[in-house]
Amino acid sequence: MATGHTDPQRRERIIAATLDLIADEGVAGVSHRKIAARAGVPLGSMTYHFTGIDQLFREAFTCFADHIVAVFDAHLATPTDRDQAREAVADLVHVLSEGSQRDLVLTQELYILAARQPAYRELTHAWMGRSRTHLEKHFDPDTARQLDALIEGLTLHRALDSEPHDRALTLEAVTRITTTGR
Repeated sequence: MATGHTDPQRRERIIAATLDLIADEGVAGVSHRKIAARAGVPLGSMTYHFTGIDQLFREAFTCFADHIVAVFDAHLATPTDRDQAREAVADLVHVLSEGSQRDLVLTQELYILAARQPAYRELTHAWMGRSRTHLEKHFDPDTARQLDALIEGLTLHRALDSEPHDRALTLEAVTRITTTGR
């Protein structure tokens, strides 16, 4: 096995393995040993790169939040008017709810941690702020806050419903919330 100096991707592999394990087993099922095995690195790499499991979780969830914010950016960067922005938000809900089960599970695992631990609450607060920044390109701050909550709720409901609602209903909800704002 290569040393840390000749294996520049080791840290990233550890973070990716952490997210994969959390998605597979939940935060409670993750350990340094399991992460090292999944990442294909020596157990000692864990303490070399991270001061502890909490730092590793925070960095892994920060990477995950970056991924989700990039999805927001991909959908909300191009609309040039309010109607296009509404369509983009509806598309975003459907992409998130029909996409990766892994992303859905990781989101919920992060929310559970945030409900219990202030450091993770700060992470989710920063994530929401970044998401709202994308929404505020098209809607006033109060409307962006409401839309952010709507996106989260509709995504979860669509992902877990045995008969998810269609895009027309999503667009109707987005339109109702955005009709009075900027």
